[in-house]
Amino acid sequence: MRNPVTMSRNHVQSARRPAPAPAAGALDLGAEAPGGAEPAYLELLARGASAEAYEQPVLLARAENRSPERIAALERAKLLALRVRGELEGRRRREAELSALFETAHDLAGLRDVDAVLQAIVQRARSLLGTDVAYLSLNDPARGDTYMRVTEGSVAARFQQLRLGMGEGLGGLVAQTARPYVTDDYFKDDRFQHTLTIDAGVRDEGLVAILGVPLMLGPHVIGVLFAADRRARVFEREQIALLGSFAALAAAAIDTANLLTETRSAMAGLERANEIIKDRSAVIERASDVHDRLAELVLRGGQVRDVAAAVSQILGGTVEFTDTADTRSLETSRTEGRAVRHGDDWIAAVAAGGELLGALVLRGRPGLDPVDQRTLERAAMVTSLLLLARRSAAEAEQRVRGELLDDLLDARDREPRQLRDRASRLHADLDATHVVLAARLDGPAADAEEAAAARRRLWSAASRLATTRHGLAAARDGGTVLLLPLDPGETATDLARRTARQLGTAVHQPVTVGASAPVADLATRPDTVAAGYAEGRRCLDALNLLGRGGDGAAAEDFGFLGLLLAGERDVTAFVTRTIGPVVAYDTRRGTELLRTLDAYFACGMSPARTKDELHVHVNTVAQRLERVARLLGEDWQQPARALEIQLALRLHRLGAAPERR
Repeated sequence: MRNPVTMSRNHVQSARRPAPAPAAGALDLGAEAPGGAEPAYLELLARGASAEAYEQPVLLARAENRSPERIAALERAKLLALRVRGELEGRRRREAELSALFETAHDLAGLRDVDAVLQAIVQRARSLLGTDVAYLSLNDPARGDTYMRVTEGSVAARFQQLRLGMGEGLGGLVAQTARPYVTDDYFKDDRFQHTLTIDAGVRDEGLVAILGVPLMLGPHVIGVLFAADRRARVFEREQIALLGSFAALAAAAIDTANLLTETRSAMAGLERANEIIKDRSAVIERASDVHDRLAELVLRGGQVRDVAAAVSQILGGTVEFTDTADTRSLETSRTEGRAVRHGDDWIAAVAAGGELLGALVLRGRPGLDPVDQRTLERAAMVTSLLLLARRSAAEAEQRVRGELLDDLLDARDREPRQLRDRASRLHADLDATHVVLAARLDGPAADAEEAAAARRRLWSAASRLATTRHGLAAARDGGTVLLLPLDPGETATDLARRTARQLGTAVHQPVTVGASAPVADLATRPDTVAAGYAEGRRCLDALNLLGRGGDGAAAEDFGFLGLLLAGERDVTAFVTRTIGPVVAYDTRRGTELLRTLDAYFACGMSPARTKDELHVHVNTVAQRLERVARLLGEDWQQPARALEIQLALRLHRLGAAPERR
């Protein structure tokens, strides 16, 4: 803006020389033309000049020493022009608002995706109100709170996942009272209940001024629509009304989507009822057919796979016999004596005399009518009969398998040809790579009789597993030992865990399994079986020592820890060499460096989380870690060193000194 004093001085100087002609297109704002100053202000209005530009004619008139009447006329014209400018701006704004509301209503008319419509609503609300962020939350009647549904302009993940209880925060207050609320400064406003979770989310987003209006369906509040700024701001009444209009459209979109969903569901139900009526006669005929076919299979000595194939064809899905089905669903089926649904599958327990033999699993038929369900249950009963018929022969074979494995463990028969012949008759291949597994029941038994019965069930389950896997099994040392071939791409750890799950499912009790490293050339080197069994038992002991009963693992999983727990290494020397300076420093000074190290590794090497775990200041954590670095060396956090330090810390806690082993 030009300085009036300077303008007056320039005017005096210009009076001494002829006035230049006005430039083409320039405003002669001080001319005493007919109509006064109105043409000048009309031109300012026409070109949409800023509000500051309307002061220029008055300043020029004063600088040129115009008459008071002239200046007063200019002031009146300025006020009128500014009023007209305000009216025009308001009309343009209302036109834009009405246009946005019309476009949103048009989107609702062709509603296909409620998420897209709600996103468009918050985008337009944010644009028209000129806010940094706009977002929408919906009420959750089941949980009694309201949660974030759509956001626009938000950058904080924690804010986008907020849930507000009724009455909590500004949004919770709107949802509870069904009235709009606005705050110029959120953190200084005590009209609503502040919570740590909500305040943390708002602080992460950096919000200050927030406006919230309810989403209403009739008399009920279903959510809240918000507009918010990251600076202090006063929302005008027109802006509150505009956001309320968008909230009404959003509520209509949600209501329409719900009605469409209910309509589709009702139509689907009607279609399904019609299909059931049409299929009923076919289902009855199919039930009669399955009865005849299953009876024929039993009479001619069919196999389990024959039953599965026949039922697959009848039910129009894939039926498999397995002993690794979902444990909870399988137990429910065994207890209730019916087929139960598990996801998109159906599971029917195959049991005899309370003993679980496996399950028939029907895949590809998530919807199963009662007749088909009874067909699957009948097939499970037939399967149990076939399995029982095979059991007597299988038990004899199991005894032979156990005798061969006992001979390998005791190295009684060292003639490779004889070993291969005996294994071949059992469909076992001693030239393949195997793993020796030691299995033991986890948990105490009620009494000696129950313990003996549990061990028999474990041996029986292990023998069946060895038969199906072309391996060997024997009872030994209060548990069971298995010699199973290793599949291509499978590790000893994989086999141990799978065996623990299978045996635990079969005996309804956790089973811990320790595995050796893979062994080969068993016919020529039978002593490797005994060595593998010893390694498996050490692994089993390590699992129990570490509180991992009911799990499976191989010696390779424990690394150096496994060697320490199972062998005769000098554990004290390892601990002293690795963290001895820290132990000595704590002992000498009464500090808590060891406790800090434990917490630091347990918290993912995060000082911030460590200080919360220890309830100290983060600077205290940093100072303790600096002392650790001086005691252990600057590379103590490198992966290899960190692993050894964590191992030493664990052994130090366990007190695994040689004299206590």
